[in-house]
Amino acid sequence: MLSAKVRRKIAPANGDTDNSADKQDQLLLSAAICNGEDLGPSVRKAFASGKPETLLHNLRHFARSKESEIEEVCKAHYQDFILAVDDLRSLLSDVDSLKSALSDSNSKLQFVAGPLLTSLDSYLEAQTVSHNVNLALSLIFSCIKLLELCSRSNYHLSRGNFYMALKCVDSIETDFLDKTPSSTLKRMLEKKIPDIRSHIERKVSKEFGDWLVEIRVVSRNLGQLAIGQASAARQREEDLRIKQRQAEEQSRLSLRDCVYALQEEEEEDGLSGVMGDDGKDGYGNGLLGFDLTPLYRAYHIHQTLGLEDRFKQYYFENRKLQLTSDFQVSSMTPFLESHQTFFAQIAGFFIVEDHILRTGGDLISRMKVENLWETAVSKMCSVLEDQFSRMQTANHLLLIKDYVSLLGVTLRRYGYPVDALLDVLSKHRDKYHELLLSDCRKQIAEALAADTFEQMLMKKEYEYSMNVLSFQLQTSDIVPAFPYVAPFSSTVPDCCRIVRSFIEDSVSFMSYGGQLEFFDVVKKYLDRFLSEVLDEALLKLISTSVHGVSQAMQVAANMAVLERACDFFFRHAAQLSGIPLRMAERGRRQFPLNNARDAAEEMLSGLLKQKVDGFMTLIENVNWMADEPTQSGNEYVNEVMIYLETLVSTAQQILPAPVLKRVVHDVLSHISEMIVGALLGDSVKRFNVNAIMGIDVDIRLLESFADNQAALFSEGDANQLKTALAEARQLINLLLSNHPENFLNPVIRGRSYNTLDYRKVMTISEKLRDPSDRLFGTFGSRGARQNPKKKSLDTLIKRLKDKWR
Repeated sequence: MLSAKVRRKIAPANGDTDNSADKQDQLLLSAAICNGEDLGPSVRKAFASGKPETLLHNLRHFARSKESEIEEVCKAHYQDFILAVDDLRSLLSDVDSLKSALSDSNSKLQFVAGPLLTSLDSYLEAQTVSHNVNLALSLIFSCIKLLELCSRSNYHLSRGNFYMALKCVDSIETDFLDKTPSSTLKRMLEKKIPDIRSHIERKVSKEFGDWLVEIRVVSRNLGQLAIGQASAARQREEDLRIKQRQAEEQSRLSLRDCVYALQEEEEEDGLSGVMGDDGKDGYGNGLLGFDLTPLYRAYHIHQTLGLEDRFKQYYFENRKLQLTSDFQVSSMTPFLESHQTFFAQIAGFFIVEDHILRTGGDLISRMKVENLWETAVSKMCSVLEDQFSRMQTANHLLLIKDYVSLLGVTLRRYGYPVDALLDVLSKHRDKYHELLLSDCRKQIAEALAADTFEQMLMKKEYEYSMNVLSFQLQTSDIVPAFPYVAPFSSTVPDCCRIVRSFIEDSVSFMSYGGQLEFFDVVKKYLDRFLSEVLDEALLKLISTSVHGVSQAMQVAANMAVLERACDFFFRHAAQLSGIPLRMAERGRRQFPLNNARDAAEEMLSGLLKQKVDGFMTLIENVNWMADEPTQSGNEYVNEVMIYLETLVSTAQQILPAPVLKRVVHDVLSHISEMIVGALLGDSVKRFNVNAIMGIDVDIRLLESFADNQAALFSEGDANQLKTALAEARQLINLLLSNHPENFLNPVIRGRSYNTLDYRKVMTISEKLRDPSDRLFGTFGSRGARQNPKKKSLDTLIKRLKDKWR
């Protein structure tokens, strides 16, 4: 090595210090080359200026300057190189000896390692064979597993276990397809795997399609069963209410017994509810064929195939189409016959959807179910509006309403809002009651037309219970002996049955319609039925079909019984409406059949008055100028008394005491008017005191008759009967009074003559003749003193004439 290093110094060569441009360019070029700069700009400049020779000259000058420098460096290191060569020559002998030693060692090694190399070559060859065999075995095992998966996939496919078959196919595709050594087998798998998936998709799609067809039938049966369960629950509730009403009515039962009975029913009802829930859940386990396995299987398979969203949409669209087809109402079948199938199909559809929503994962969303339900409610409301508008029979409308309300109860249990359906039912409440009133009007007319106006004969106890006790028409708790003749005709229980049916139908329509308190509505329509239908029909019957006293008496007796029946009607309506009787009693109104009752009593009174008029014609036989007063009454009053006693003895068998009292009061009042009318009439020109005393005896007989009715009515009622004769009694008392002019005294008149008319008193008083006024009597008594009574009567007549002149 050189002892010293020559340090390279980059500097321009010493040269002439000429300031010419060529010298300056040469220096710049040398500096750029030494510094490793780019010579491109210098080259472009030289060519641009048209002087490339100058550039070439400068480059050659720089090269020459560097050759001399190289030579100097070589001269400086030459001695070191010579020394190194000498050192190498001295090492040559050592190298030769080392080479001989290495050759000997190599020969020995070759001799010793020869067999080992042969063994090593054999080992390596065996290792290679072993590796190849192991690789072949692993590939064979892989092929065996692949073939096993293929066989298992085929097995699952043949058994219909599509999910397991898909898992096998997925395993083949992910774990074995890329590692398969056989290109033929690989191509076969690449072709068959999509075919298998397509085959499975077609299979499950077909099963799902079959399920869609089957579920429609199942939905209808399921809806009918669910609505039937709701109907059974409603019936249990009605039975509970009936027992509750019976417990309230039977006060002899202890409170504990009543509570125990009600609680027992509640427990049974709760058990039924639990059974219903279990049964509903049990539908999914195959009851009635309600099997969701094909649906969930298809959904699961499509999830495995990565087609979940497509299947969800496919399911929703198909179910929506099914629901749309369920909305179709056949024009060939009356809706009354098909409404149960129509609503049961829809109910079953949404019961299935609710079950799928709760158990099917994300197969269908709640929003989609709600949208389907809103569509269904809108369509059902439209169908109900259309069908209700066409119906003209109340019973048909009630049947459909009941089924719709059961549909509402059923689907409300599953969380579906049904207020819109109930609003449609409430909207047609008035139409239903109008149709019901029309139907009942026909039934009432038929019942009244069949009336024979004869008392009803009941031979058996069940007849009594059916016709009397069931409407609380009895006047005593004691069951009569049979055969029993009722005071009413067969029309009464017939009409009661019609009214009770009207009440029950009205309550049935109003019940379960979303309105909790509907007694006022039922009561309003019951009032209309009684006042507009039954009352008018009875008025028509009275005016057209009653022609005799016995018929009129029977109708009047019927009206009295119907008055008690009306109390039962309102109590029955309150009980069916769930209203306490005490609250129903507060809102009671007057008897709704007042017009018919008054007409019946007027008809009976009118016929009786006609009979009495026939006897009163005998008053013409009275001797108005009798020489002596009669002691036993005139002929007419005796006939009237016989008739009245016969009338009362007959009428008291069927007419209630208040009705009989009013009728007899009218007859006695008419007799009083006839007596006054006879004295006032033109047929009686004059009369004397003896005749008036005879009339007084007649009135006393009539008053005695009235007093004798105290045993039948009461003492107060008997006194009221006597007031019917007040006008005739006061007139006779005035005519027999010693001071008739007291009539002019307001106090006395108000106390003793308050029923008398001034004109009648004046006219009748003028006809009264004193015994001295007999023919030729005036000649013998011309100078005699005037009778004070006559004088008082003349004063009365004069004063009355002065007042009315």
